[in-house]
Amino acid sequence: MSERIEQIKQAVIDGKHKEIEDQVRAAIEEKIDPEKIINEGLISAMDVVGKRFGEGQIYVPEMLVSAVTMKNGLAVIKPLLTGAASETKGTILMGTVKGDLHDIGKNLVVMMLEGAGFTVVDLGVDLSVEKVVDKVVELKPDVLGLSALLTTTMPEMQKTIGMLQDRGLRDSVKVMVGGAPVDAKFAEKIGSDGYGKDAADAVQLAKKLIGK
Repeated sequence: MSERIEQIKQAVIDGKHKEIEDQVRAAIEEKIDPEKIINEGLISAMDVVGKRFGEGQIYVPEMLVSAVTMKNGLAVIKPLLTGAASETKGTILMGTVKGDLHDIGKNLVVMMLEGAGFTVVDLGVDLSVEKVVDKVVELKPDVLGLSALLTTTMPEMQKTIGMLQDRGLRDSVKVMVGGAPVDAKFAEKIGSDGYGKDAADAVQLAKKLIGK
């Protein structure tokens, strides 16, 4: 690995969000392949960050800073990528269910998924079942990620899965769920394909569900 790529990787791991853009621009000027910058620098760094988080070595604030750093680096490279060159690991639709306005956890999951190389469409918060299912029809994602932070809004997840079944869409999309009150038992009970206990776990689950 080139020294510049190593510096980019370390900047993301250390959360040096002010330095990352200059590092990425320098790599581009040095004619380093943009795909290499993304895969070996940015994504590789977020793999390390996710692992450290999973092992309890770092916490949400540090992971958030690294995710923002990665996103800043990605923003510099994106204009250089043609649609064909930028290969995505899959498309994930993310949203917080109806009646729930919490989005910090969801936003972190979105950034971590983007950092892992997925194309993520964030639908926002307080989403009706109909809106979510219509978006599944429109965008044909590989995975639908649903978040709930209130026990009172958890049933919306089950309603969404029910409507996907009613409209004959359930087999076309994997559904993963998460949020503070959600657990693996609930995820299984409502018929989802998996549960992510945190952002790092959600990334590993998405990779597993898509087979990447």
